[in-house]
Amino acid sequence: MLDSSKEQLKKTSTPTIATILFKMGLKNQFIQGAKPLANLKSNMVGKAFTLRYIPAREDLNPITVFRDPKHPQRVAVETCPEGYVMVMDSRKSAKAASAGSILVTRLMVRGAAGIVTDGGFRDAGIIAKLPFHSYHNTPTAPTNLTLNHAIDINVPIGCGDVAVFPNDVIVGDSDGVMVIPAHLADDVAKEAAKMELYEQFVTEKVLEGKTIIGMYPLTSDEVKDDFEKWKANK
Repeated sequence: MLDSSKEQLKKTSTPTIATILFKMGLKNQFIQGAKPLANLKSNMVGKAFTLRYIPAREDLNPITVFRDPKHPQRVAVETCPEGYVMVMDSRKSAKAASAGSILVTRLMVRGAAGIVTDGGFRDAGIIAKLPFHSYHNTPTAPTNLTLNHAIDINVPIGCGDVAVFPNDVIVGDSDGVMVIPAHLADDVAKEAAKMELYEQFVTEKVLEGKTIIGMYPLTSDEVKDDFEKWKANK
């Protein structure tokens, strides 16, 4: 992903990205149930670094497993590259926490771009106050060990009914989180710049009292000509 593409995606809404990906034939790229804990000034944008959980089994998940320095959850937090978004497959369950404030704070300090789970976070009130992009389903208190067994780092996962592959581009805003296949990120960013310009034109015309028929979506040659003149004036 080009630096210019990243800068564009930082100001592109997830609905715009969803429409662009739909035009490209991708219908299911919005992570279901991942809501922002707080709304920050710019979008979350970064490549995906993944962690996969499977159902916990009591003999494998006592609290003492955290004594192991190679515990996958801890290793994932300590190896997530700077500028990446950690995306966690928690099997769409918030019965136990995917992480808490200390792990999220550690990710922030290490320079990650954000964290996403289709489960829940504990210490949600604390996380919400961090200057860090965090998305989850709902607050939850029990430790992840009561439900989840961290098993794989940086492998293809499912998060909120969306396939997420390592290095896919993750974009989050106040609506939620979109997953852009890595090879499409630059094309999406280019199309987003064009689409946002046209939507600026449409918004102006709607405020002037113009009908959306033929204009949104663009199906009228007359409107197309008006748009070209508007662009020239801009």
